[in-house]
Amino acid sequence: MRLVVFLAAALAAQAASVPKIYFTKDFPGSTPPFVAITVDRNGEAEFRESQDPNQPPLRFRLEPAETEAIFSLAAKLDYFSHPLETKRKVAFTGHKTFRYEDGQMSREVKFNYSENPDAQALVEWFQRIADTSVFNITLERTARYDRLGVDRVLLNLHIAAENNRLAGASQLLPILDRIANNPAAFNRARERAAALAGFIRARSAADK
Repeated sequence: MRLVVFLAAALAAQAASVPKIYFTKDFPGSTPPFVAITVDRNGEAEFRESQDPNQPPLRFRLEPAETEAIFSLAAKLDYFSHPLETKRKVAFTGHKTFRYEDGQMSREVKFNYSENPDAQALVEWFQRIADTSVFNITLERTARYDRLGVDRVLLNLHIAAENNRLAGASQLLPILDRIANNPAAFNRARERAAALAGFIRARSAADK
């Protein structure tokens, strides 16, 4: 029993020591109006579109190249040690927060808009993760409650994939495979889902 407790404590301590980057965007009136994303150095990620702590997050894994790109940008930004907000008057684009945690160290910066190209690139990465996660949630819901709407969502997903707007796309594979193998789904939706799953798997293999 003591060994089990010790191992559990050791695993918890190990998980807590893994460097993590947090991103939040609070933009009332946008869709979704709030997002929170966590990425750790091992590529484990979480997405939330609700500030309700009782709402479970969507969990998935990023590709190694995606994780490396995100942490490399954080390093270029000195792990958020300096202000990022532009001094110019610009339109409101949402309250954003970057936070880096590594053991006892925690650094955080808040901004609306930054002219720093590395900050812009990092926001873009998190926006792609958010877009992909929203596709996942929307596709799950549509496949369950709106069979006629599945192909429309898949078409939009196809366009996003072609325009390199996805990140953490492997999270989509379970729902895409279910649609592709569902005899009750429309043929066009099944074919599109299978093609998208193949595209994501090929891209994942190329990134490794």
